[in-house]
Order: sequence, then C-alpha cells, then structure tokens
Amino acid sequence: MDYMHDMFSDFINRLTHPAPAPLQDADARLALTALLVRVARSDGSYDQEERERIDRIAATRYDLSASGAADLRAQAEELESQAPDTVRFTRAIKDAVAYDHRIAVIEALWEVALADGVREAEEDSLLRLVASLLGISDVDSAMARQRIEAKK
Repeated sequence: MDYMHDMFSDFINRLTHPAPAPLQDADARLALTALLVRVARSDGSYDQEERERIDRIAATRYDLSASGAADLRAQAEELESQAPDTVRFTRAIKDAVAYDHRIAVIEALWEVALADGVREAEEDSLLRLVASLLGISDVDSAMARQRIEAKK
C-alpha cells in the first residue's frame, strides 16, 4: 500500500507544481475521474449508484470494460482521498489537462445524465459544478449536451 501512497503523492506533487507539465492521457483520465469522485463525495454520501455512474462515465469516455472502469475508479478514489482542497485540485487539473480532454468528460457526463431520458435537477447542478470547476463555459457545456442529444 505504501507504494500506491507514494505513487499518488508523487502524482499530486506533479499536478500541483506551480507550472505543471501537461498530463499524459492515462494520468489525465485518472485526474479527471478523481475529480468526479470528489464531486460525488462532496454531498457527504457516496453510494453504489454514484460509483456506478462514475464507472459508466469512465467506460463511455475511455472505452473501458466494466472491470477496467471499476479499476480506474478505485485508483481515482485513492487519489481523491489524498488530493488537496477542491479549488487547488481543480485548478491543477485545468492547468495540466488539455481543454478537449476536459470537454470530452463533460460530454461523457451528459451522456450518462441523459441515458435514462430524464434530466434531473441534481444532475444538472452537478454538471454545472463540474463544468465550472474545469473551466468549461455554460455555452460549451450546452453544446456538448446538444452533441450527445443529436447522437440519440
């Protein structure tokens, strides 16, 4: 477990460095998934339904199997538990993750939110929060939603 702890603390140090290098794809996916975990945990309850939603987002966005998505989420949960406060964490992600990666996560979130055909207020507010944390404008988020709706 110490190895994992060191690996994540090194990752967080790189991410929160004053001038972080752009993250490679695998690191970017881990950081973005950790942010989803942070948002899901922010209301004080983090239940099976929220874990399954994160798994679906990861599977959709990164073309992972169910077990691959669950493994990514488990790593993201560990990273999130060691990550700094949300403001610093998200600023680091914004600085280190390319805009197209961030917008793609918003698209995946919309895909999951719209999958059941019902737009719930809590999902809308979650999406607004994540978009804002990632520096995605309301307009770009709405356009991402429209792209997903057009696919259906």
